[in-house]
Amino acid sequence: MLELKGIKKDYLAGENTVHALKGIDLRFRRNEFVSILGPSGCGKTTMLNIIGGLDQYTEGDLIINGRSTKDFKDRDWDTYRNHSIGFVFQSYNLIPHQTVLQNVELALTLSGVSKAERRKRAKKALEDVGLGNQLSKKPSEMSGGQMQRVAIARALVNNPDIILADEPTGALDTETSIQVMEILKEISRDRLIVMVTHNPELAEQYSSRIIRVLDGKLTDDSRPLTEEEYQRELQADKAENENGKKLKKPSMSFGTSFSLSLKNLFTKKGRTMLTSFAGSIGIIGIALVLSISQGFNTYINTIQEETLSSYPLTIQKTNTDLSALMETFMGYATSDSTHSNDAVYKKSAIYDMMDALNNMETSENDLKSFKSYIESKRKDSESNLHRAVNGVQYSYDLDMLIYTKNVDGTIIHSDTEELMQEMVLEHMGIDMQAMTDASTSMFGEDATSMMSMGMGGSSMNLWQELLPGDNGKPINDLLKKQYDVVYGSWPNSYDEIVLVLDENNELDDMTLYALGLEPKEDVDSIMEAAVNGKELQKDNKSWSYADICSMDFRTILNSDCYRYDESTGLYTDLRDTEAGLQYLYDNGLKLKVTGIIRPNEDTTAPMLSGSIAYTSDLTKYIIEHSKESDAITAQKDSKNTDIFTGLPFKDTSGSTSDADKQTAFLEYLNELDDGGKAQAYVQIMSIPTEEQLNDSVQQAMQGMSRSDMEAAMLQGMTQQMSMSESDVQSYLESMSDDEITDTFTQMMQQQVKAQYAQQVQQKMAAMQPAELVGALNQLLPTLTTEQCANYYDEMMQFSDSTYEDNLKALGDIDLDDPASINLYAATFEDKDVIEDAIADYNEGKDEMAQIQYTDYVGLMMSSVTKIINTITYVLIAFVAISLIVSSIMIGVITLISVQERTKEIGILRAIGASKRDVSSMFNAETIIIGFTSGLLGIVVTYLLCIPINLLVHHLTGIQNLSAVLPVPAAIILIAISVLLTLIAGFIPSKSAAKKDPVVALRSE
Repeated sequence: MLELKGIKKDYLAGENTVHALKGIDLRFRRNEFVSILGPSGCGKTTMLNIIGGLDQYTEGDLIINGRSTKDFKDRDWDTYRNHSIGFVFQSYNLIPHQTVLQNVELALTLSGVSKAERRKRAKKALEDVGLGNQLSKKPSEMSGGQMQRVAIARALVNNPDIILADEPTGALDTETSIQVMEILKEISRDRLIVMVTHNPELAEQYSSRIIRVLDGKLTDDSRPLTEEEYQRELQADKAENENGKKLKKPSMSFGTSFSLSLKNLFTKKGRTMLTSFAGSIGIIGIALVLSISQGFNTYINTIQEETLSSYPLTIQKTNTDLSALMETFMGYATSDSTHSNDAVYKKSAIYDMMDALNNMETSENDLKSFKSYIESKRKDSESNLHRAVNGVQYSYDLDMLIYTKNVDGTIIHSDTEELMQEMVLEHMGIDMQAMTDASTSMFGEDATSMMSMGMGGSSMNLWQELLPGDNGKPINDLLKKQYDVVYGSWPNSYDEIVLVLDENNELDDMTLYALGLEPKEDVDSIMEAAVNGKELQKDNKSWSYADICSMDFRTILNSDCYRYDESTGLYTDLRDTEAGLQYLYDNGLKLKVTGIIRPNEDTTAPMLSGSIAYTSDLTKYIIEHSKESDAITAQKDSKNTDIFTGLPFKDTSGSTSDADKQTAFLEYLNELDDGGKAQAYVQIMSIPTEEQLNDSVQQAMQGMSRSDMEAAMLQGMTQQMSMSESDVQSYLESMSDDEITDTFTQMMQQQVKAQYAQQVQQKMAAMQPAELVGALNQLLPTLTTEQCANYYDEMMQFSDSTYEDNLKALGDIDLDDPASINLYAATFEDKDVIEDAIADYNEGKDEMAQIQYTDYVGLMMSSVTKIINTITYVLIAFVAISLIVSSIMIGVITLISVQERTKEIGILRAIGASKRDVSSMFNAETIIIGFTSGLLGIVVTYLLCIPINLLVHHLTGIQNLSAVLPVPAAIILIAISVLLTLIAGFIPSKSAAKKDPVVALRSE
């Protein structure tokens, strides 16, 4: 039941207040046809709008089914209009860009009815009003009576309790009016119809109750509710409230909002396309900038990737900081700028070099722990290191022993460095190994890296391990990207290898010799011609791919080279004899050449410097199978003795206790013959005690000043080091007092030891061997453990090797403990990420446990990408201005659309749409425009890239430099376009939501 209690409605008209309703008390039955009559301006339409929830009363209360509406919120009113009210307006109020069926369906859409169900119910409603065959027509294609019947069908489709008709026949002729009234009369049988009309004849003929209103007050009611009817209606309301289900709040889906906006835009195709094109201009500008920037970045990244593949970030087990030494070699010697530039002056280069050598810092890296850290980070897909690392290669202290037979049938070690040393020694008398050893002793393990860098990255290494891929792949994708397979295939097994050609399909003659393809006599003639300055006759030898792939290479395990000799009790090297080498070759692991590769045309800095490449699986195979050898087992069982010489290892770590040294020393003396014992006694007596040594040194240094020490050291160093006095003097002056004292003390200790030994030997020269042996036997019981340990260090003959060196020579290597780690990055930014990961690893660790390395790649230029990115950002910033301007324009267009669709807003609110629904409808419109603008901009950009790339290729000649817009960037730009237009349309959409539905319905 519907009840109005003291309803008053006031309007503000400028400074005056208009009292539209002045206290209306009115009750309605559930089923009746009520006509409200009165002159214009009497308040009858205002009453109808208050009943329908379109307008709010100022005072009083509206009771709906026994419930007061004083505490109703906006969503409650929306639900009430959608489920309980059906409006029939004088001007029909149909949405022009929707079909008849869609107009009727709209109320059901807000109610959440499924598509199939709402279509069924809408058709039924239209059939009931005689329009079952007019479903696809637009309102503009129908007569007034037909449009009014559509409005009635829309009002009925949701089966409301109340139909509110505001002058439903006001715009119709008499015949059509009668048809409409007949329909309303029919539906009043099971629901309440409240009609406002100026036509008393129609009201008298069709209404069951007539109410007259004048000046905002009720003046007459032809059939008011009796008290009995009122109580009965209250009981019915109570029962309905107790048993009724909660009504679902209406909501317009995004699809409905999208459909309404899309159809509205289609009615203004010209304006929509111009607006979209204007909005796309900014997107086109940004997209073109990004396309060109992406093309340059892709090209630069390719160059970077190839460059960094030749210069990975290398971390060695023993790291030597060579930065100061490199600066010295590059000519950055200390300069004394105090003199005037009027003559030639000397700059201290020797001192700087010696100082750099003396102050080179060498550190040991725990690569076992760091390898574990790298592997764990690479497995974590969320880590930055997983993305930044392009490949990881672990190197080991493994001397790869690979042999082949040359065309003469001679077994040769396939090693260009070794063969070159032999040839140089043979033809020029120069020992290349001695040069290498000298440089290593001076500069540390980084000497080879420095020499390679000095030669432009070239290397004499013939055999090289291929960079492995991820997830167990034998070949990294970076290699496959840089190299083309010209014959065969990439290796897939540990015993498969590939030959690496240069871009001209050539191999140098030294490599051909090491591969067994060039006879030694030809190489000798080449070397002879070079030494004697003779002209070399060139030949045009070539080998077919099939010949290359039929070559026979054998790898020999390092540990297999050594066999136990029962006659000596030592392990001997089988390679020292031709028979032994033949045996090893025949039983070695055969390596098969599966393919031939060559750098492709786009590669500017190929990764591989060797000519034969194998997979990391071969390295793992050799290391794992070497552990099973007898020689390694024998050496591990005899940790203190060299299995090759039988001599003990010298204790360099201090791990051998004095007691063990005493035992070993006494055993050593007992095994000597009398002559050896006599000589040993002389040696023992020639070694001064610690007290004697200290007393003699202190006595010699007593009263000496720093200048006295410098003078003595100057004389000694000039003679021993063949340096000029000025250079030595400059070096000594740079030393502190403590450094001078320590160095001079060490020199004096050596002199005292030599003088003491000379004096003892002179005294004992006349003694007989038997006397010396007797004296030794008397001395031994009196020696302390400390004395024996001292004599052990001074007198014992030790192996030139160490326990660790022997295991290394035998190939006993831990795969988890590499000698170096090469980390490959695709870009300099990724290299920075790797360095950050190393810094994270070092964080919290003490200095000795931290990873130290020298970043030679850091000397390269790494700012090119940053410059291009900066230019890109600046250009985007300028172009973005046009994007913002176009967004503002779209906001203005949306505001115009709000004004044009004001009546549609009122219609939607009348059938239960909320403010949010209205707002979302215009948001959908801006989204459509934004999406269209973005998509149009992207399509135009892709089309423009075609002539731009042709022009770039023509001007630069670089074929792999192309402007291209990445798909993710295109999607992001479309999203940005949508977002900006959505923001631009936010204010207009909010203003649309706030429109008064009563005012909106009156607009034209």
